[in-house]
Amino acid sequence: MQFDIIHRLVRRMAPAMLAIAGMAAWPAGHAAAGTPPVAQARIAVAANFSEVARLLAEQYARRSGNRIDISVASTGKLYAQIRHGAPFDVLLAADDSTPQRLVDEGLAVRSSLYDYAIGRLVLWSRDATLVTDGERVLRQHDFRKFAIANPALAPYGAAARQVLQHVGRWDALQPRLVLGENVGQATQFVLSGNAEAGLLPRSLVLEAQRQVGGSTWLVPADWHRPIIQSAVLLEHGSGNPAAIGFLAYLRDDTARRTIAAHGYD
Repeated sequence: MQFDIIHRLVRRMAPAMLAIAGMAAWPAGHAAAGTPPVAQARIAVAANFSEVARLLAEQYARRSGNRIDISVASTGKLYAQIRHGAPFDVLLAADDSTPQRLVDEGLAVRSSLYDYAIGRLVLWSRDATLVTDGERVLRQHDFRKFAIANPALAPYGAAARQVLQHVGRWDALQPRLVLGENVGQATQFVLSGNAEAGLLPRSLVLEAQRQVGGSTWLVPADWHRPIIQSAVLLEHGSGNPAAIGFLAYLRDDTARRTIAAHGYD
């Protein structure tokens, strides 16, 4: 009789035991039958947009469950890495010419091109009293050291060169320029005091000012070519649902509000 009772208990427990075993063996990323696995994409991001990109990646991850990894450098350096086979799925550039060039070279998907932001340059100094009349300071001040991103690598650096040419200071300031490999490094030169002032992305200066204050002036947009920032799906990510989904999310109202809140038009 005792054997019969034990036998009946085992028969009743068997389905539950099998279910538990199945759950333990279920691959990571599957919560239940029919749930797709978590997708992952690697996004190459221009340095000026790095913090915003991380915020957007977090927002998108919470919404989709997909994972976004961010790699940051100047647009020029990212372009070179993509040309040499770096496994990026999406490029968020600081210009619109680099994504177009990648499309023309067969390394990106033409239909995915999207202008996600328009950048603005500001004159910024840690000295709260320096930039009281921005145009006058830019035209006349005898800067010790002046920071911009390398114009050969960074679109914001190219725009800064155009601004200095516009006010007639490019040649005079050549010996005093400190060139950042990207705008993040150029901003750090001013933040650390190694440069007295610089022409930098408004988005990065907003963050730096929260740390140290200082004085700033928004450069007129018509003093340089528009800094139109484009995104593109790279061929490496053309079949990646996380990459495709992230690009679609850039057009979402929540994402657009986040971008605007960080200093972009």
